[in-house]
Amino acid sequence: MMFEITNDESCWKSYFSLWPGFCTLHHPMFWSEEERNRLLLGTGVAVAVEKDLINIEEEYDSIVLPFMKSHPDTFDPRKHTLDLYKKLVAFVMAYSFQEPDEDEDEELKSLNPPMMVPMADILNHVANHNANLEFTAECLKMVSIKKINGGEEIFNTYGQLANWQLLHMYGFTQPYPSNTHEALDIEMHLVYDAAMQAVKTEEEKKLLAEKWEFLTELEVIGEEGDFVIGQSGVLTEEELYSTLKVLSMTMEEFEEYKANDGWEEEEEDDDISSLTNSVIPKLKPAWKQLLHNTVRMRLKSYSSGLKEEEATLANVENYRQLSKQEHDSLQVRYAQKMILHRLLQLTV
Repeated sequence: MMFEITNDESCWKSYFSLWPGFCTLHHPMFWSEEERNRLLLGTGVAVAVEKDLINIEEEYDSIVLPFMKSHPDTFDPRKHTLDLYKKLVAFVMAYSFQEPDEDEDEELKSLNPPMMVPMADILNHVANHNANLEFTAECLKMVSIKKINGGEEIFNTYGQLANWQLLHMYGFTQPYPSNTHEALDIEMHLVYDAAMQAVKTEEEKKLLAEKWEFLTELEVIGEEGDFVIGQSGVLTEEELYSTLKVLSMTMEEFEEYKANDGWEEEEEDDDISSLTNSVIPKLKPAWKQLLHNTVRMRLKSYSSGLKEEEATLANVENYRQLSKQEHDSLQVRYAQKMILHRLLQLTV
């Protein structure tokens, strides 16, 4: 693609001309580091972008640049730069299509690369979409899933994505509360940190560490894992349920649980099939307190509070004057904080 976009004779020239200089790409990777840290602190976007930038640069230096140097008649590193490569990565991220693959073999999945499909990529995304893209052996079809009136915009779906994911991958957000797939991550280690706050003795500290190590061995939790919370409840419900349960056990309960390798008879009040907003208030008091404390710690990761976001949204004139970066980051922060504050109320 770097060759085609810098080739005046390219048959794709008219297609690329729709994005002159890629100035319409609003991904946070093109924001300044100061903007990302100031506007996206705590949302998960800034961390994801930093990883992207590191991976892109490593890929360019270790794969792309050596390949170009081995084909000097075709490529020129002075023209096919890291900056251009970064823009094209974002371009493919935002406008490509990838056929769904149910194959569990990761090697086979890697053989199913993203595709650029002119015309199909002109449709915007909303959670409440009215059309779906269907892959067939002969072509791609955009099929309506509900009645679309004359003059009404046709909306595709890019998937069940929260605003932080839309901003990270596509450079836009949906205004609250229109994104019905809104969600946020809580780093698994925060639950451990919250439990540690209640520890009073060295014996309790040691027991907590043993519980956490056992959950890790069972692969319930991971060192860099996250619990995912949606608008209607916990999306990683089995993992969070097991974590709250084990960390709230007495020493005797944990020893028995460990002796059975994490297996035990289901109790009548145990329902791991759901951790919805209607179920959470019915959890055992110790579990709710641990979850409540975890949420409070998660809220401290932001640089502003919910009331500040509400005040900005309520002031229509000020809201209109926000830059696109400020607007999108506000939508991400506000939606996440609304979920967290609802969880606080459910665990009181």
